[in-house]
Amino acid sequence: MTGLFHFRAMPLWLLLLSVAGSTQAAIWANNEIHLQYGELDVPFTGGAERDTFIITFQHASGWKYGDNFFFIDHLNFSKSGDAGGEDGDEFYGEWYSNFSLGTISGKNLKFGPVKDIGLIAGFNFAPAVDSLWYLPGIRLALDLPGFAFANLDTTAYFHEGDGFIKDEDDGYMVDFNWGYPFKIGSWNFSFEGHIEYIDRDGQTLDLFEDGSVIVDTELDAWVLAQPQLRLDVGEQLYGTANELFIGIEYQYWNNKLGDSDTDESAVQALLVWRF
Repeated sequence: MTGLFHFRAMPLWLLLLSVAGSTQAAIWANNEIHLQYGELDVPFTGGAERDTFIITFQHASGWKYGDNFFFIDHLNFSKSGDAGGEDGDEFYGEWYSNFSLGTISGKNLKFGPVKDIGLIAGFNFAPAVDSLWYLPGIRLALDLPGFAFANLDTTAYFHEGDGFIKDEDDGYMVDFNWGYPFKIGSWNFSFEGHIEYIDRDGQTLDLFEDGSVIVDTELDAWVLAQPQLRLDVGEQLYGTANELFIGIEYQYWNNKLGDSDTDESAVQALLVWRF
């Protein structure tokens, strides 16, 4: 452990308190807890799979000059299937703050389908491999008919860490994220998620985290799509809308985590509580 990630031991209540405190000045905010279950592929293992249960805390909020989005996953995976090894737990998270140039400058930046331009300050963190990725970039906020939101983000992808991943080539990310609510009869649905493309060339791995075995690994660009289809069941069951949802998340991954031998197509059961 290099000291980058004291977060591994951070109590969940402390994380929730810090997010709750940050929402006091927010114009709008929502928090969600997701429960997901499915059989997911393990990259760099030749096609192994594991039954995986994921608990996600997700936060989104808007403030005077922009908006924030944050999530952290807790993954619990079994040694079922052909993955072998031990049962395990991992954390993974991402944070993105967007600063609206239109709001800050007081100017109308709309052109074509673009209604605003933003500057993004993002980072991804993976305590299991003692690594951070910094993602500075630009957001095009799109005005698309029927969409609650639609954004096209383009960022750099810079690695920092000295644990299992000793080094990683710089790269870039292009991500389209959206939310599209719709109704069928009296039932309220939402189709939302993101599609990302990440490109970088290679990693240097310390297989024993002590420098005894160093391996250079070639990475391929990947495409990850994680669309969700949600049904608002809280409104139907007890008359409160936008609180309790059931649905599915479909995960498609070409070259999962850069592994050209692992392409994933998996459906996960989904339960969401919003508060």
